Amino acid sequence: MAKSPLLEVKDLRIEFPTRRGTLVAVDGVSFDIAEGEVLGVVGESGAGKSLTGASIIGLLEPPGRIAGGQVYLSGRRIDNLPYEEMRKVRGREIGMVFQDPLTSLNPLYSVGRQLVETIQTHTDLDEQAARKRAIELLGEVGIPSPKVRIDQYPHQFSGGMRQRVVIALALCINPKLIIADEPTTALDVSIQAQIITLLKRLCSEHGAAVVLITHDMGVIAETANRVAVMYAGRLAEIGPVGEVIQRAKHPYTHGLMGSIPKLSHATERLVQIEGSMPRLTEIPSGCAFNPRCPKAFARCMVERPDLMQVEKSQVACWLYDQAMERTGSDG
Repeated sequence: MAKSPLLEVKDLRIEFPTRRGTLVAVDGVSFDIAEGEVLGVVGESGAGKSLTGASIIGLLEPPGRIAGGQVYLSGRRIDNLPYEEMRKVRGREIGMVFQDPLTSLNPLYSVGRQLVETIQTHTDLDEQAARKRAIELLGEVGIPSPKVRIDQYPHQFSGGMRQRVVIALALCINPKLIIADEPTTALDVSIQAQIITLLKRLCSEHGAAVVLITHDMGVIAETANRVAVMYAGRLAEIGPVGEVIQRAKHPYTHGLMGSIPKLSHATERLVQIEGSMPRLTEIPSGCAFNPRCPKAFARCMVERPDLMQVEKSQVACWLYDQAMERTGSDG
């Protein structure tokens, strides 16, 4: 019997009430993630990636609200928990790594104090044992001389080292799930690679699942087992990372892949997706990608596609409905 997924997001809908009416920022997003798996969530700015991550951990900024759907962690529904209950879940079962480590660290406290307090809040360890654990964690995430650096303050660490401290903070409770929202964006490329390698290693060692939110397809290719491509608040495509990168099905994913330079052969120009993603106030009817899609036809303008199984991936695109109908009628 197959194990049930660690995290299940079912038909998630996020709305923002405004004076002009209700804006739908995330519309019917569903996915799951297994223990020890890394799911990459990719898309342009404004696609709804970070909002999806924030809603999973119960940190959606008002006036944004979950207007529909459910979120389950280890089979328990968590999207409707009272604030205090959700705080406990966030502390004990879900770790978070954000884009800017300075937003996660208190500049007035040493990193050791922040780690020790977090460990003591969620375990029965006394201060001495918690400090020993904090030193171990700093070593585990690659901070040199952890016994010395534990008493230093965030401003005494470089950006890459601060991000390592944040990862140590996220791991100190042995979470089942880590939400990493653009964890490498503020770092230079060599440090990015180190942080990615670190996240992967720690997840395989600790058995934690990771939702890795990024706009960087290179980071996804290096890290994720599966990838979910978001566009205008919906999933355009989801599937195994090799399948999506090598054989992108959705025209939008195809465009994203075409914009990545390839080392194997020289390219005069990178492919560019014409236009830009629509604002929440101007999402077109039918498939939201239709104004930018080189393969759009009449049905795309009026009817919105749901995800359909195509080989190993799921794709929200009418091109495949046509193909399936043809193969069905040929048989």
